[in-house]
Amino acid sequence: MKQKHTLEILLRPKVEIWSATISTTGAAMAFLAPWSLMMTPSVAYGVGGILTYNAYRNFRDFVLLSKYQKGLRRQVLFKMSPTDIPVSRKYLFYGLGFRWGQRHAQRLKDTRDPAASKYINPGYLYRLARRKELEWESSPRLSKVAELLNRDSKYNPVRPLPPIGGEPQIHGVGGHEEPVVSLLSERNAHTLVLGTTRVGKTRLAEILITQDIRRGDITIVFDPKGDAELMRRVIAECKAAGREDDLVVFHLGFPDISSRYNGIGHFSRVTEVATRTANQLDSGGSSNVFREFFWRFTNIIAQALVALGRRPDYAQLAQHIQSIDDLLIDYYEVWLSGVAEPNWEKHVKEIAENLNDKMLPMSLRGKNKRANAMIKYAQDRKLFDAVAMGLRSTFEYDKTYFDKIVASGLPLLEKLISGRIAELISPAYNDSEDDRPVFSWGQVIRQKKVVYIGLDALQDMAIAGTVGNTMFADLVSTAGEIYKHGTELGFHNQDTSSGSKVAINVHADEVNELMGDEFLPMLNKGGGAGLQITAYTQTMSDIIVKLGDQAKAGQALGNFGTIVTFRVKELATAELFTEQLPMVEVAAATEVTGSSDNVDIDSDVDFTSSAQDRITFTEAPLLSPATIMALPKGQAFILTGGGQLWKIRVPLADSKNDLYMTSNFDEMAEDMAASYRTGESWWIE
Repeated sequence: MKQKHTLEILLRPKVEIWSATISTTGAAMAFLAPWSLMMTPSVAYGVGGILTYNAYRNFRDFVLLSKYQKGLRRQVLFKMSPTDIPVSRKYLFYGLGFRWGQRHAQRLKDTRDPAASKYINPGYLYRLARRKELEWESSPRLSKVAELLNRDSKYNPVRPLPPIGGEPQIHGVGGHEEPVVSLLSERNAHTLVLGTTRVGKTRLAEILITQDIRRGDITIVFDPKGDAELMRRVIAECKAAGREDDLVVFHLGFPDISSRYNGIGHFSRVTEVATRTANQLDSGGSSNVFREFFWRFTNIIAQALVALGRRPDYAQLAQHIQSIDDLLIDYYEVWLSGVAEPNWEKHVKEIAENLNDKMLPMSLRGKNKRANAMIKYAQDRKLFDAVAMGLRSTFEYDKTYFDKIVASGLPLLEKLISGRIAELISPAYNDSEDDRPVFSWGQVIRQKKVVYIGLDALQDMAIAGTVGNTMFADLVSTAGEIYKHGTELGFHNQDTSSGSKVAINVHADEVNELMGDEFLPMLNKGGGAGLQITAYTQTMSDIIVKLGDQAKAGQALGNFGTIVTFRVKELATAELFTEQLPMVEVAAATEVTGSSDNVDIDSDVDFTSSAQDRITFTEAPLLSPATIMALPKGQAFILTGGGQLWKIRVPLADSKNDLYMTSNFDEMAEDMAASYRTGESWWIE
């Protein structure tokens, strides 16, 4: 229907059908019985052609108006199988929808008019059917009738509305739909997906992840809850794309089928080990002092381990922070062998034999004699080494005092090395009987892998947050190194003349559970290193609570160039979206009637009356928070491309013909175990 007037009146009786019927009848008479119209055949045929065209136009408008009014009440379920999801090298597909503008704001306003309720709300027969369905559900005789009333069939005139809730007219005002896409180049600015629970966030994640996997990109999925359905989808898409060998699954809840990962075993600077570990501790108030102490001791241990050629892990940190003696002795042996006289061992032995607790300060009494002897030997000969001095200062702390200042970090380390979690995050590299692969981000990026990370946060939130944040920090560090030096860093004949930026698609579900100091650098600087983050969360308050600072939350939210919002339950979250949109003018029709008496007694006119239809324009938001909070399930608004607003429907999963999707977890575990490869040929990977 073409817009002919200032007001677009779509909520009205469909009178076009009468014009179409009359025009069709007149055309038939003109063609078949021109004499009945008292016309010659030549004139009648011309009139018949005009009436036919008029009938066509009116019938077309009738059909369009019928579809529009029907769409305000009911939306047809939109399903799509994974194989039908379009995959492009230039665009990212979100769903079907339309560009939202002033016309749609006007139409939605019109549906709020009480006079339009009969075009929006279900009719009497529908309400009666739902009532009888409830009454007859338990009736032995009428239960079959209740089933028929509830059947979702196009032949059922009172079939129930889809169980998606919300207000269907929000999408119904759009009319024509088209595929909604955005340029892949815009993903560098990152994407934020907002929505309350069970409204479609995870389904959108599956659609985006499917495209990333089938496009052949590096795809990393962080799933704090460890959703088995999402994990199955990632595995199924890898099978469908022929990328089974690229799949890496890390799941704290399923250690038997999980790969292993050392979050502090790979770094550009050794200080990153201490930073990644200490950052998991509270930094508020006086806690910051203890965190700094913990960072210092962790850094000393990490430097000593690296100097000894050992790869740091949480188990070693926990061991040496509780007792530094063995590490100090190992380091001093290596250090003194390089800088001391050839027979230094003999002198150290003599010092140890002659040591007496009375000769030592109170803090050193009762401690390892060999360690004390080594320290005294180095002091007497004025030998200096930064790592050795750090180990010595740690060794010389009073045990009771030392335990107090590191007490904040020990419980965390003990959690990380307790139970079977220790097998996954402190892998035993020399255990030849453990064939579960160990992965690193450098390997993932170089080999363009697909990684699913299930953190099992419902079991232990602290462990999930620590492992997730450590992975974030490690990923940022690795991506930065590859951006600076290329993917061949450390290999023979590497070309470091220019960095090569590789697209790294990171999907972080329930991102508020993982947000920390490590996540902000990913948003601020990750785009330059190829990181393209899609973060999913429920409310803005979740992010504020996790970061503990409104300014930090604002900093994080300000780094998202594309925002997708499903139905939310928090007003502030909806306003985060709508406040970025302009105001528009909407029209309203007002009926004005009046009459006035004529005071002129000599006039034949006793009174005058008037009737007017006035059109007034008022400023209104392009989209209101209330509209977002009333969205049906599976529907969302997207703000992308510098202010382009789109309304979309996300396709529901249709797995009927999905040959790769399995509901049997044991079968999936067997497939994953069969695809594991040992590290025998690590040098050619």
